[in-house]
Amino acid sequence: MPARCLDGNAIAAEIRAEVARDAASLLDDGRPVKLAAVLVGSDEASRLYAESQRRLCGTVGFAYELVELPADAAQDDLHAAIDRLNADASITGIILQLPLPAPLDTALAQWRIDPYKDVEGVNPANIGLLFYGEPLIQPCTALAVLEMIRRSGAALRGARAVVMGQSTIVGRPVTMALLARMATVTGCHIATRDLAEHTRQAEILVVAVGKPRLVGAELVRPGAVVVDVGINRVVERDAGGREVKRTVGDVDFESVRAVAGTITPVPGGVGPVTVAMLLRNTIEAARKQRQRR
Repeated sequence: MPARCLDGNAIAAEIRAEVARDAASLLDDGRPVKLAAVLVGSDEASRLYAESQRRLCGTVGFAYELVELPADAAQDDLHAAIDRLNADASITGIILQLPLPAPLDTALAQWRIDPYKDVEGVNPANIGLLFYGEPLIQPCTALAVLEMIRRSGAALRGARAVVMGQSTIVGRPVTMALLARMATVTGCHIATRDLAEHTRQAEILVVAVGKPRLVGAELVRPGAVVVDVGINRVVERDAGGREVKRTVGDVDFESVRAVAGTITPVPGGVGPVTVAMLLRNTIEAARKQRQRR
């Protein structure tokens, strides 16, 4: 029978409701939550994402501030904006909107964010703490992947897991998070030989490579939990021969659904849960900042 499909939109709604309750409790305690985003230049996708963040913050009771810098801003200008937000006690969390215009250095800017306000979990200090199994704030996508696996009902301890794609933003943090939960993890990447030999052993398969429909049924163990992190825009022809734009994952959903036990769709899977985890991380940041004081 077809795999069970996890509804990321429904899961995200549950998390947002939880976050809204926590935000109201913090407000009653005199600690309002405020998220700040830094946008450099006029990238349309980044601006739309910032507007989406503003709307979501409103739904859960957060304040929101967008700090805008011109496309020709210098690295020092960007660092000064981040430093101001770091020093502002009213700011709970900071997001750096990507991509940054050239020649700005993304890694240097991420280094600059206070680890206690780094709600995306991208500061190297937070990545390092994840390595040691003592995370301060974890990367949002890794948390979303873990949430999807939890919702699948799969036990992580001792499970054979494969993470396809080892980017510093998704693949490696997911690998470390699974190891911390005592899964036996194989990290696959562009140099991996005999890919199917690894993936067909996986009870849990996480795919984050950025290649549309790369993973077909031949790569999946029957009954596996398959978590698709990929988001790809493709142009295809519909039944009438017209070109249409679609959003698809790294997994060939229809073929893999026939063999997997549980699968996440694209769109409507890991994506909305990742955004919900950003909001949850903002609550976590507020709590950690109070403990730090």
